[in-house]
Amino acid sequence: MFNKTEIEQQVAEFLLQIKAIKLQPNNPFTWASGWKSPIYCDNRITLSHPSIRTYIRQQLTALVSEEFGIVDCIAGVATAGIPQGALVAQELGLPFIYVRSKPKEHGTGKMIEGEIITGQRVAVIEDLVSTGKSSLQAVEALREAGYNVAGLAAIFTYELDAAADNFKNAKCRFSTLSNYSALLKYAEQHGDIKTADLEVLKKWREDPATWGK
Repeated sequence: MFNKTEIEQQVAEFLLQIKAIKLQPNNPFTWASGWKSPIYCDNRITLSHPSIRTYIRQQLTALVSEEFGIVDCIAGVATAGIPQGALVAQELGLPFIYVRSKPKEHGTGKMIEGEIITGQRVAVIEDLVSTGKSSLQAVEALREAGYNVAGLAAIFTYELDAAADNFKNAKCRFSTLSNYSALLKYAEQHGDIKTADLEVLKKWREDPATWGK
């Protein structure tokens, strides 16, 4: 049985343990978008830890089955979603494709790599959901290629309102193994953050675009 609360906490523990997630409320990171953030997440690091990689593979596979039912194909989102998606496809014994961030600038100009079979029901795998824009760009490319997108599964989400709105507007379901709320709960309970910093971390999620300015 897929125990969502237990998995959320376990994944949060793993991500903090291997420093795939770093919390620095007093020394914020700067994202590529220019946003200031007290959190940085790099789930590629999980690939270097076999036991954690295996756990995530198994739970993402279970999440796809639980949330989206039977699918014909798995699609990874370039670049960090590619290895995670390939692992899930292997676990399920399904075909795998991946979606580039932009079409090739040479050759066939492909956006989607792999054998394209229109009409197939596909589950999209991502490593992280922030605002959801890059993930939904991949979803749109798959739809334009003739796929029926069942939904998107990822390891972690910051739970930003923008992501919820963007996925709703795109009429695409998404689900994750863990999230910002679960992370803060685990971090507070296990001394990874000070109680005084908790409000700072919560405040960021309310308005990440202007936080720290």
